[in-house]
Amino acid sequence: MSAPLLQVSGLQSGYGDVQVVWNVDLAVQPGAAVALIGSNGAGKTTILRTLSGLLRPLAGRITFGGEDIADSPPATAVQLGLSHVPEGRRLITGLNVEDNLMLGAYLRRDGRAAIRADIERMYELFPRLAERRRQDATTMSGGEQQMCAIARGLMAAPRLLMIDELSLGLAPAIVDQLAETLKTVRNGGTSLLLVEQDVEIALELADHVYVIDQGRTVLDGPSALIANEPSIREAYIGS
Repeated sequence: MSAPLLQVSGLQSGYGDVQVVWNVDLAVQPGAAVALIGSNGAGKTTILRTLSGLLRPLAGRITFGGEDIADSPPATAVQLGLSHVPEGRRLITGLNVEDNLMLGAYLRRDGRAAIRADIERMYELFPRLAERRRQDATTMSGGEQQMCAIARGLMAAPRLLMIDELSLGLAPAIVDQLAETLKTVRNGGTSLLLVEQDVEIALELADHVYVIDQGRTVLDGPSALIANEPSIREAYIGS
């Protein structure tokens, strides 16, 4: 097996004096899809914010593409190929869809032609965005905003795309559509790390699942194995 694209060991993190993450280990292989599942407040969002450099870890090691990024600013993570789609989408009010997409390419240095080509690729992945390209992104429906947030993340040309709560507040039909699009993205070579409250969606999209409880990795394994774990079915799937 090749070396992990992302390797996290003994991660601790939090907000000021409040520690949320106590001991997390995880890895994402090149081309893989990995999901973090767990109850609300387990520390999943904090993990992603720490990996992308928005929070500085209290302890532990984070390597991405073989480089230690534990104390690096967010721009470094993006430049190395790690892109973060935050919970709640965080689109910029007053900017249209295309301008929001262009923000995702802010740190790229491969030229306007390449960026323009990727804008068109986003419109192929998400045809609804092509229809709304001149509309204020924050005035669209929740599903359309999530499409825009994912496309903005992809505009950074990442090797790993992290998505926090893909399905939150969205209709099942939209979630299914987004899931199919992410499968296409992954088939194109982009690895995925998903935080997802809907465990069935997480199990559908991911090869490997980590269960986070009270800021710790308590279980991990292939999705099919985790799906059949009685404690997981009782706690998160309800059967």
